[in-house]
Amino acid sequence: MTVRTSIMIALLTIGVLGVLFGQSNRKAAPEPKFTELSREDSARLEQQRAVILAAAKQRYGTLALTRTKRDLPVLQNLIDDKVFSKSQTYELQSLGVAFGDVLASEFPLRWVMVTDEFGTDPTLRFKETTWQVNALTMICKRVERDEPVRVQWLLDKTRDHLAVIEKKSR
Repeated sequence: MTVRTSIMIALLTIGVLGVLFGQSNRKAAPEPKFTELSREDSARLEQQRAVILAAAKQRYGTLALTRTKRDLPVLQNLIDDKVFSKSQTYELQSLGVAFGDVLASEFPLRWVMVTDEFGTDPTLRFKETTWQVNALTMICKRVERDEPVRVQWLLDKTRDHLAVIEKKSR
């Protein structure tokens, strides 16, 4: 047997073993790391809420956002009336913050910062688990893709998804 043949057999064996035992060169995504909101993080979310309140006040005379389901019609109107274009990412993400506040009032979710393979961003964490709801981009990504956005439907789907997670964790 030549040296070349021996090397080829060795490489083939390593490849077959890798396939059989699920080995690959790809590293698994690291677990997300959650931290409490800093003052700066909280201030940023407040600024984003203020963007939505200002738009709602100017357009509809809304005096305050309640951070509850009562805000859904205002958020839906802002979306339906295309107050923000799909190129206004910050404003659309601000809608996500306001919607996230509604979700946090309805479910055991709270705003935290998450660091994962995508960077560090505010997110809604489900209890003390690694499950998270990325409300920041939930509306924005749909608007940017010209998909219909129905905030009540998003709330209902979030409820369904969290119920499944809750059952699995028991």
